[in-house]
Amino acid sequence: MSFGRLITAMVTPFDAQLKIDWEVTGRLIDYLIEEQKSDSLVVSGTTGESPTLSDEEKVDLFRFAVKHAAGRCKIIAGTGSNETAHSVELTKKAEQVGVDGILLVAPYYNRPTQEGIYQHFRTIAQATSLPVILYNVPSRTVVSVSTETTLRLAQIPNIVATKECASLGQMTEIISGAPEGFVLYSGDDAVTLPTLSVGGHGIISVASHIIGAKMKQLIEAYLDGRVHDAKAINEECYPFFNGLFNCPHPVPNPVAVKYALELRGLPVGGVRLPLVNANEAEAEFLQKLIKV
Repeated sequence: MSFGRLITAMVTPFDAQLKIDWEVTGRLIDYLIEEQKSDSLVVSGTTGESPTLSDEEKVDLFRFAVKHAAGRCKIIAGTGSNETAHSVELTKKAEQVGVDGILLVAPYYNRPTQEGIYQHFRTIAQATSLPVILYNVPSRTVVSVSTETTLRLAQIPNIVATKECASLGQMTEIISGAPEGFVLYSGDDAVTLPTLSVGGHGIISVASHIIGAKMKQLIEAYLDGRVHDAKAINEECYPFFNGLFNCPHPVPNPVAVKYALELRGLPVGGVRLPLVNANEAEAEFLQKLIKV
């Protein structure tokens, strides 16, 4: 199954009481598909504040997204955690409500060995018929999925891709060693173009909430061989790639993108503790970035 080149890691809209706002969630899905040209959506990933969503909320989100998208894009459920049995159970529930694939983050905090990481992913993948995307993000999980472990996992038939926030060197090694049909997505907006240049398939993006259509143009220009056009579009996009994570100093995702969406007329609400909303200086920076 192809998830396309541009996948948005979707925020979870909240109301004033920080409960899921279903009306705005529907509007956001429409906007990401129709205006920002997302090929697929990750629901309940890090950008969706998965650490603060209950399992019931996650399954309700999966079910709602599948129904609302109605085949217009693929829905990928974030079902990974640092407990293998828990991830298996949530993955089974996601499959039951009809999602198209799952995203599994590397098991955080426990600090497992590479063999433990391999067995974790393998066990979850074997519990589902859905295609699986691995997610390697060492800055959040402490552990890193090595090139060797990723390539071992790539031999499992329904593990079809990885989302990498590692170095371009590690990305290159994975791409060069992977079996046919296994693809790599960047998890860092700022290296979308470099990732494509080493053979990456696409991007699982945060900035696509705001500049998805422009990012789609970047990808298509590069794939069409219009490298100079792709370079120019990348330079146009870069202030957003950088600013949504540094406004003007590092802020945790999805604080900035939620405020940016509000500036764009999509009131997706605030963030749940322990995250806090954008402060005055951050808000002023984002207003200038979004030009409102």
